[in-house]
Amino acid sequence: MKYVLVTGGVVSGLGKGVTASSIGLVLKSCGLRVTSIKIDPYLNTDAGTMSPFEHGEVFVLDDGGEVDLDLGNYERFLDIKLTSDNNITTGKIYQHVINKERRGDYLGKTVQVVPHITDAIQEWIECVAMIPVDGKEGPPDVCVIELGGTIGDIESMPFIEALGQFSYRVGPGNFCLVHVSLVPVLNVVGEQKTKPTQHSVRGLRGLGLSPHILACRSSKALEENVIEKLSQFCHVPASNIITLYDVTNIWQVPLLLKEQKAHEAILKQLSLLSVARVPMLEEWMARVKICDTLHDSVRIAIVGKYTGLTDAYLSVLKALLHASVACRRKLVVEWVPASDLEDATLKETPDAHIAAWNLLKGADGVLVPGGFGDRGVQGKILAAKHARENNIPFLGICLGMQTAVIEYCRSVLNLHDANSTEFDPDTTNPCVIFMPEGSKTHMGGTMRLGSRRTYFQVADCKSAKLYGNAKFVDERHRHRYEVNPDMVKELEEAGLSFVGKDETGKRMEIIELPTHPYFIGVQFHPEYKSRPGKPSAPFLGLIAASCGQLDGLLGQASRLPRSVLGSKGYQNGNSNKTKKQIGTGSFYLNGNGNGVHALTS
Repeated sequence: MKYVLVTGGVVSGLGKGVTASSIGLVLKSCGLRVTSIKIDPYLNTDAGTMSPFEHGEVFVLDDGGEVDLDLGNYERFLDIKLTSDNNITTGKIYQHVINKERRGDYLGKTVQVVPHITDAIQEWIECVAMIPVDGKEGPPDVCVIELGGTIGDIESMPFIEALGQFSYRVGPGNFCLVHVSLVPVLNVVGEQKTKPTQHSVRGLRGLGLSPHILACRSSKALEENVIEKLSQFCHVPASNIITLYDVTNIWQVPLLLKEQKAHEAILKQLSLLSVARVPMLEEWMARVKICDTLHDSVRIAIVGKYTGLTDAYLSVLKALLHASVACRRKLVVEWVPASDLEDATLKETPDAHIAAWNLLKGADGVLVPGGFGDRGVQGKILAAKHARENNIPFLGICLGMQTAVIEYCRSVLNLHDANSTEFDPDTTNPCVIFMPEGSKTHMGGTMRLGSRRTYFQVADCKSAKLYGNAKFVDERHRHRYEVNPDMVKELEEAGLSFVGKDETGKRMEIIELPTHPYFIGVQFHPEYKSRPGKPSAPFLGLIAASCGQLDGLLGQASRLPRSVLGSKGYQNGNSNKTKKQIGTGSFYLNGNGNGVHALTS
């Protein structure tokens, strides 16, 4: 097994996740099988209880793992399916070691950070690296490990020590360290400054790790004299110093690595030059070219609670981008704070209220994503009503679907107090209720999580056609509340169709309005399985409907032979064959649809 470690220095948010993903993609294009591990030094067991404002979105895996958003980057770039064990946290490691201590596994020894914690980290990495994630048999060839945080963080010290030991343990030719650092340009003098990177590398070497490759983040390509200076003071060959300058689209980052022959430096360090082929990225390059040359726009309003931090909806953004490129449209995202649509905002800050409604009314399509808590819920309900009454394409995800059901109950069934018990426990018309197997006392890992199967009830519905006339679909879930099955009959009689249900028929998974051009709500999160070359079906439908292509898309899907789709339904991506048990980057879109600082994470 070969290992590539990606670390970061100087400041956080340099784009280690995108860099690690891009390294993995380039190595995969060389014919190697690649897996990834993300190390997060925080004490949380997982990302499930973290605020989106603080940490960005929580990415959910097939096995129900709630993990760091960078694992979403790995899955999208490499088209793989990871497990919860591919995300290592300090909390997981310490819990694992403490459980062993309680069982008496250490035979009375004093349990210490070195060697017990550091050994546990190394054993975890070795075990997880062997799990196939591409649907094929046998272990991968290369494991790309990203260490979260910045060199010098006190939380990272046990991992740095463990990885230093690990590099010695696996031996030369099996370990390559890529250090992502910042080379800033001071506006006063306009000169690229190397001192921050020098200090970062010096600190890293002082901790027992020496970088083999420097990936330098800068606004522009590094000048030759800057590269020579970095090489001299950081003890890294000039050919191993790569510039990751600002680009409009993160899909360009693997091409930057290829152009600067970063793969050759990595393969040489890993003694793989003789077995790897020349990178084959033609399909990826074609997609980048299409994305960068799109002119006709499609304007989507995202009505959410966490619009102040776009990383909170990272996978939603990616899924919209994948779909818009497939439809040959330039994506323009309008961020609409849900609470600004409410009457209370009209009284307090009328300008914000008017601006939010103008954005919503000017959109070609409306997307209401998931969320927790009652803040902004009324605004989401109003957005669903606006889309329904004005025949605007609408997609509701998780809470977005639930708010669409609440709105339908209130507006069509005239149940004015209809609500979710999450927001009003005493409502006389609970159209959304708490799931009986959930927990109201423990928050972490107690939701309905991971891949679950949805069976289509109506063969001729838009959703089934978008999924290729499948009989069922496997998608990932993350929710505590569900549509009240006792109200389904009444809602269906009023025109709301529940076209997708779980295997019991009691859990509502997909809603549609048959008389509407495109009004779909899904209880699951389809964005987690969207890929650049395989856009998520509900998102593809939303974009197609928003730019007048839906009829052609549905007609094309209906003509696909069943043999192409398979007889066991629709599964987006590959499935894992085995699993062993052992105990961030983004492309921001501003209001004009322009890419901004693609390598921030």
